[in-house]
Amino acid sequence: MPSSRSSRALAVALLAVLLGALLPAATAQAASRTVQGGRLDWGIKASFQSYVTGPIANGSWSLTGGAATVGGSQFRFHSATGSYDPDSGAFSSGFSGGVHFTGHKKADGGNELDLTISRPAIRISGGSGMLHADMVSKERGTGKVSNRSQVPLAELGLGGIDMKGGSTPIALTNVPTTLTAEGASAFAGYYTEGTPLDPVSLSVDTKGAAAQPKPSAPDEKKDEGEKKDKAKKDQEKAGRFEEAAVDWGVRRTFREYVTGSIGQGEWTLADGAQDGGALFRFPRGKGTYDAEKETLDAEFSGSIRFTGAHDLDLKFAAVTVTVAVTEGEGTLSADVTSEGRTTKDVPIVTFEAEDFAPKDGLAALTEAPATLTAEGSKAFGSMYRAGTAMDPVSLAVTVDEKAQLPALPDLGSEPTAAAEPMKKAAEEPSAAPAAASSDSGPGAGTWAAMGGGALLLLGAVAAFFVLRRRSVQPAPEVADASAAPDSPQTS
Repeated sequence: MPSSRSSRALAVALLAVLLGALLPAATAQAASRTVQGGRLDWGIKASFQSYVTGPIANGSWSLTGGAATVGGSQFRFHSATGSYDPDSGAFSSGFSGGVHFTGHKKADGGNELDLTISRPAIRISGGSGMLHADMVSKERGTGKVSNRSQVPLAELGLGGIDMKGGSTPIALTNVPTTLTAEGASAFAGYYTEGTPLDPVSLSVDTKGAAAQPKPSAPDEKKDEGEKKDKAKKDQEKAGRFEEAAVDWGVRRTFREYVTGSIGQGEWTLADGAQDGGALFRFPRGKGTYDAEKETLDAEFSGSIRFTGAHDLDLKFAAVTVTVAVTEGEGTLSADVTSEGRTTKDVPIVTFEAEDFAPKDGLAALTEAPATLTAEGSKAFGSMYRAGTAMDPVSLAVTVDEKAQLPALPDLGSEPTAAAEPMKKAAEEPSAAPAAASSDSGPGAGTWAAMGGGALLLLGAVAAFFVLRRRSVQPAPEVADASAAPDSPQTS
């Protein structure tokens, strides 16, 4: 009997150790990840864009909520938020920004066609997916306006795409979309259910559970910190500042030209410049600001370089801004490099500046209309004439230590091939998960450890029953589609 009890105790102890080692790993693998930052690119329907701006509707579209354009016919929605489960492949993410279409102007000044699509969201579960969006539309014929939240607008064609085990960023490219019945209704009847829409592409960053904050160490340099704070306040009193940013998109149609079928190019940011989708941020501004006179003289970090076909190579760097409210105007200048030659401090655009007084510790100009200068026209190789309307300028300067600069739209990390969920092989039931990065949760190593642990667990169970048999028996016995665009239906 003592031998039997010892054997059982040994088996139970072994089982407890193995289960304790395996359960934390399984729990960590099952944890969902947070989607934080990223973009969705979608043209909605290229032929609808052409219809709206063509000779029949004779209308236009405008961007809202920080949305941008990519190439010649895609809209970019930003600041992804949501969740992703690498175990099941379940994915849910919403994006910011919208597009407002108008056309068929009426005698009373209104528009028969009036449609806004905003806040798109992608939801994927169990191998199927849907694109939702907020939609405000005016019904054809009756003019009745409907305002609907998160309409299931388009079904995603996810055939052959395995969403499990993706690394960060999670990326999908050119996923087909098809209009749903609800989407057709919200689309004011311009298209019927089942109509192919433009494909969607997305790239979002994912992050695991936040780490517990470490206890802060005692501040041994408190006196030194107080001295720095005092020096900073004295500097601010003297009109000096070292925290400001200027946002400028150059010109929307120029960006579309660069990345479109003609320019076939791109832009590259360096030296701290940031891409906000519809604009570029030049940060770390420093200089002088006079709150009484509402004048500013500042220089900023960052550079942007546009390159493409037809010898396109244009770079803006060392951006400076001056503002004089008494003159009602500000000027944005930069060092311009073109055709291998650099011209220093070229005034590119002037912009309106009617009120630059600080509010809540922030002196700011928001989307001030901007106009190309004669020197700026030369910088663009005379592509645009002097006086051409350029993208508006936004400027912010913190004059209080508690104030914060406005946030930029979050476009997330650039997608990479390794980040995209792998497509299933034609003759295999499923493909292996995409390789996980160090920031994407447990990868193949965890599964290998769990597999080995499972084998050890089975071995322990077998050992338990073998020992049990020995205790009661005197001796052991040997024994992938795209559709051509079409025009909106006409009544």
